[in-house]
Amino acid sequence: MTAATGHHFARPGNRFWPVLHLSGFTPRLMKPSEQGELLSFGLGITNVVARATARADELSAEEYREGGQSLASKLAGWQPRWLAVLGVTAYRAAFDDRKAQVGPQERVFGDTRVWVLPNPSGLNAHWTAATMAEEFGRLREAARGQWVTAGLFP
Repeated sequence: MTAATGHHFARPGNRFWPVLHLSGFTPRLMKPSEQGELLSFGLGITNVVARATARADELSAEEYREGGQSLASKLAGWQPRWLAVLGVTAYRAAFDDRKAQVGPQERVFGDTRVWVLPNPSGLNAHWTAATMAEEFGRLREAARGQWVTAGLFP
């Protein structure tokens, strides 16, 4: 759906947009077609792996590694204060960090701190919208008033 519309998390039922709002990052529930408005809230959005897939496990380890390297290069230019990566399994693969857990990471990219958030896909059923919003909210509080770029995995 994302590939067809050109908008992140466009599949109906994906919890990204509701969780972004519930966590306080946005003042209202936004639609995927409004993703360009995220900049006005101090948020950026990008992909780590640009190839659209229905499931994250359709991507190879090499694609994740290459995507992680590409994102690290982008961060050097953008210099956000925080990078939020959605999906701990994907973060581990992209940045070769087998011990990573959801939450703040020790890794930094220049001055950019890293926080791993749960993947909002409906396939990630052990995280509810409410528990995801709590974790997103923890990042929002840590980053209050700072630029945040979400490094997203398809």
